[in-house]
Amino acid sequence: MDVAVKVLAENERRRGATGRRAAATWLTYILLVAGAALFALPFLWMVSISLRAPAEVAAPGLHLIPSKIVWCNYTRALTIMPFHLYLLNTLKVTLLAVVGTALSSSIAAFAFARLRAPGRETLFIVMLATIMLPAEVTMIPRFVIFRSIGWYDTLLPLIVPAFFGSAFYIFLIRQFFLTIPSDLEDAAKIDGCSPFRIYWQVFMPLSKPVLVTVAVFAFVAYWNDFMTPLIYLNSVEKRTLALGLATFQDVWGVDIVSLMAASTAVLIPVLVIFFLAQRYFVQGVVMSGIKA
Repeated sequence: MDVAVKVLAENERRRGATGRRAAATWLTYILLVAGAALFALPFLWMVSISLRAPAEVAAPGLHLIPSKIVWCNYTRALTIMPFHLYLLNTLKVTLLAVVGTALSSSIAAFAFARLRAPGRETLFIVMLATIMLPAEVTMIPRFVIFRSIGWYDTLLPLIVPAFFGSAFYIFLIRQFFLTIPSDLEDAAKIDGCSPFRIYWQVFMPLSKPVLVTVAVFAFVAYWNDFMTPLIYLNSVEKRTLALGLATFQDVWGVDIVSLMAASTAVLIPVLVIFFLAQRYFVQGVVMSGIKA
């Protein structure tokens, strides 16, 4: 009798624990869905305005679904500015800057993670300290330097600095490199590999998740960059998409419908890149924090 009572009590306890776990899981899902809806609302509102007639935008009241979808807003928005020219400049800057960031940051990260040198940890701390330095502090000196060497009104100030690494990306890749077993490095050394060959043929093929993560971060940063093109670019034919969106604002006001349509078109490549690289992106972020 006592055994049966104990079994029933244990089953009841397990059912209670299972019910609490299920309730916690459902609560987590509800909070995540609510948070996702909250963050998606501004984007949905932007898309909604881009598909409305100008008169409907000015009408009182709030509604997410347009009464009539006006697709010609996108045609008009992409013809007001030379979209193809701005797109070409943006692609040129973004792709070259992403490649430069990934290469330079990974080389520096490999040195900090694997190479033995006096003062390595001190240099790493000094490098990390540069993250706390606001960009506004170096904005004027950099402008003076680039103008003095004749790079003003060119795309070079937007591309070349990416080939000198970024402290945040170096830190991220270094943390991932520390998770790679040292046995692979030792085996490559026994086979006569140089440090650069170990970096290129051993570490880089194994670092796809963190490299994709860095590429996504860098792509979004350079694609949406507004301040740097505003400072260095003067000619209309050299503008980027982020700078071209200012075309819809003048002293008489803002063409809100065209601005929302152009902004949606500019944002689409970022969404596509993120969803294509989402699996590697999450894996790279998680694995970069495993080992300090």
